Amino acid sequence: MQINVTNLGKRYNREWIFRHFDYTFMPGKKYAITGPNGSGKSTLLQVLASAILHNEGNVQYEMLDVQCSSDTVYKHLAIAAPYLELIEEMTTKEMLAFHAQFKQLQLPVTEIIKIISLEKATNKQIRYFSSGMKQRLKLAKAFFSDTPVLFLDEPTTNLDEDGIALYHHLIAHYTKDKLVIISSNDKQEYDFCEEVISISNFKN
Repeated sequence: MQINVTNLGKRYNREWIFRHFDYTFMPGKKYAITGPNGSGKSTLLQVLASAILHNEGNVQYEMLDVQCSSDTVYKHLAIAAPYLELIEEMTTKEMLAFHAQFKQLQLPVTEIIKIISLEKATNKQIRYFSSGMKQRLKLAKAFFSDTPVLFLDEPTTNLDEDGIALYHHLIAHYTKDKLVIISSNDKQEYDFCEEVISISNFKN
């Protein structure tokens, strides 16, 4: 998928979070959106994902042989973010199987659980997970969704050294041919990206 952005702007009340954002995100490439805390990185990511509406400009999604609009683009993208909740009454296995009803997974659930090192928590309710375990599961849902676009917002939040190593393993082995857009101010989360976009360049 290619995402074409023209004169994009988002405001809350009278304050513009970003404005005059023009960019073309190409299939198979990796991009980072950077900036200080509170600068609007996550807001821009959510606008690009069509999760929240923008106030001006246009976002167009182009896929070969597929009609794609802002109303249907969710079928073709996956996202991992700290503010996205898991269903805590479910187990690891149940959560991934439930997710697979909406987004086809690239691998069997049991194999995914092994890759993210949650085998011992396969049948454990998510409510009893540590914050790091929850983040591993959020990453798994996003990385293993069979979609052409992957959005990542502060992807190593709550992860220890092993979790960060897992994140880089997932990037290296499970993002081939995907358009990846990362919102982050931590260089270790995006040091492999081909292009880095500073949101500070798109303020009033």
